[in-house]
Amino acid sequence: MRITSQTGITKSQTAFKSIWNNKAVLKGLEMISDHSASFVAATTFVMASGVKPLSISLTPNVKKENKQHAIANSVVSGLVKFSLAELIAIPIENGIKKIDKNPYKYLNKKTVNTLKSGAKSLEQSQNYKFASQVIKQTPSLITAIPKSMITVTLMPLAMKLIFGKKENPPKNKYNATETYFINNTKSIFDKDFKQSSDLTAKNPSFKGILSETAAKGAGKLLNMPAVQNLAKKFSDKSADITRNMSIATDILLTASFAHRTIKSNKIDEKRKKPLVFNNLISTAISVIGGFSLDSLVKKSSKNFIDKFSQINKNNPKLNKYIDGINVLRPTLIFAGIYYGILPLISTYLAEKTDKSK
Repeated sequence: MRITSQTGITKSQTAFKSIWNNKAVLKGLEMISDHSASFVAATTFVMASGVKPLSISLTPNVKKENKQHAIANSVVSGLVKFSLAELIAIPIENGIKKIDKNPYKYLNKKTVNTLKSGAKSLEQSQNYKFASQVIKQTPSLITAIPKSMITVTLMPLAMKLIFGKKENPPKNKYNATETYFINNTKSIFDKDFKQSSDLTAKNPSFKGILSETAAKGAGKLLNMPAVQNLAKKFSDKSADITRNMSIATDILLTASFAHRTIKSNKIDEKRKKPLVFNNLISTAISVIGGFSLDSLVKKSSKNFIDKFSQINKNNPKLNKYIDGINVLRPTLIFAGIYYGILPLISTYLAEKTDKSK
């Protein structure tokens, strides 16, 4: 029996509305929208440093050395991706927020009118939402090759730090990059994971300078007619930006990592082939599986988004909340598949390529 109030609203509808009108939930979705690249990188780091190593370690019938190399690769790649996001993505995200708040400072009047395309404000425009999300997530794609270079370079160091080899390396065993990283590991982790009020106090304008520069750069891009035309043409694909960017980044990152691993003289020759195959298998299956599952979930969640939109129809930030949902959905799907399920399969299959005794 359905219990309804005098207004005709069922209890389930009331509960649903109370959850999705929750200020913390809405704020979280807004933050995900504003900091999409950082959210993807942070999720990747958590999964790469925790869930994937556990999954690899539980894979049966795999040599200990191959497991160790796969775990080291996972942790380092997650840390590198997160660190680059901190350095590059955050200023760009903050720059876009500046444009959100004061569009006429960074954009031509003609650009604002073109991107608004009938919307009440620039933030509510589908064209602007598409263009700004692409700008925020592009750094993840263009830094894929540097990420792979740094990951391969730091692999020997990760093996030492994670698995605690006791012998001291001879002089000049590590190159300059590795030596610097060894000597500064603590400070690097402190910078990434601790909020330093002293640093903020000493350099109060540094973040402001970076975000202001990023806002001006993003404004120049948005003022370009070619960018505006792309936004108008593909604005209905906004829900797929995070998924498509993740796929393109993973493919480029894996291809570059495989090439660098084969060429590296720092990684054990016997471990190269299993390590490369592990990455290739994981990426191939996650791209196919993630794309299929995300398309299915996106299709089945249409009613959910319609209800969410109806409940928050008078909220001026509705587009941001939906944007946050469209970032959250594929990020969790791809992360769950790639870092949780696939390592069990890819580590086992990659083991078959190991001919060492």
